[in-house]
Amino acid sequence: MQAITVQDRDAGLAGMSLTDIPYPHAAENDVVVRVHAAGFTPGELDWPATWTDRAGRDRTPSVPGHELSGVVTELGYGTTGLSVGQRVFGLADWTRDGTLAQYTAVEARNLAPLPAGIDHTVAAALPISGLTAWQGLFDHGRLTSGQTVLIHGAAGGVGSIAVQLAREAGARVIGTGRASGRDRALALGVDTFIDLETEKLEDAGEADVVFDVIGGDILDRSAVLVRAGGTLVTIVMPPKVQPKDGRAVFFVVEPDRARLADLAMRLRDGRLKPVVGAVRPLAEAPDAFAPGKHAPGKTIIRVTED
Repeated sequence: MQAITVQDRDAGLAGMSLTDIPYPHAAENDVVVRVHAAGFTPGELDWPATWTDRAGRDRTPSVPGHELSGVVTELGYGTTGLSVGQRVFGLADWTRDGTLAQYTAVEARNLAPLPAGIDHTVAAALPISGLTAWQGLFDHGRLTSGQTVLIHGAAGGVGSIAVQLAREAGARVIGTGRASGRDRALALGVDTFIDLETEKLEDAGEADVVFDVIGGDILDRSAVLVRAGGTLVTIVMPPKVQPKDGRAVFFVVEPDRARLADLAMRLRDGRLKPVVGAVRPLAEAPDAFAPGKHAPGKTIIRVTED
């Protein structure tokens, strides 16, 4: 079967190519999925898990990509909850071959059923952004109705989902980002938008939850915006500056079948809309990783035509 593989950590993008690799093995509690559409994170080549397994051993050539939507073709021993021929979407394991391939083996618990009528390209844009947004806002930020949340990168992949979830939960939403994202963020439902290039972040005022996807100076400056008893949540790095009278949380998204199923229902009902950007064929995936190639919205790789 064909897949995008990376061969050499030092080579980076130059070592990424479309190659033929063996069909995956379905281990215990796995399923094999025929991938219809896949998502990736631009910084994956910098992740140690892209190059090593759980024990730290080299696993190259490895397949990047960790989001997928497709159809189950095989069940591993002991696998329950899914069936052959079922449409599914979700997350591939960080330390195993990923989703930029015609077939991939995934732990069944990392996948959820995909309702009929949802296009695979849209579903593939949801797992990381959707789970990250939910876990950041509610599991770690403890956001509730009537509170105020400040969401950095409000027009981006994670931020746009977070805005929609926060609005539905009854929160007031302040969004930040570049001027080019203002109209998109306002259309998603932010009450106030701060252009980080021309406006002062500190003018945003205090928030019960600050959700950061940018890091660096923006993360440092966000601590003072956390209201007493509130939470600063980030997915970039452990915060160096702590809120005076609040909490600071750094987290990495975790698979969650039940939450994926809930997000899929919201997607089916039109209550949630991932921002999908370019849709490219598998052979063009290496070019899609290149710096400067990222159009607005999440780039999706179409692996198999429906």
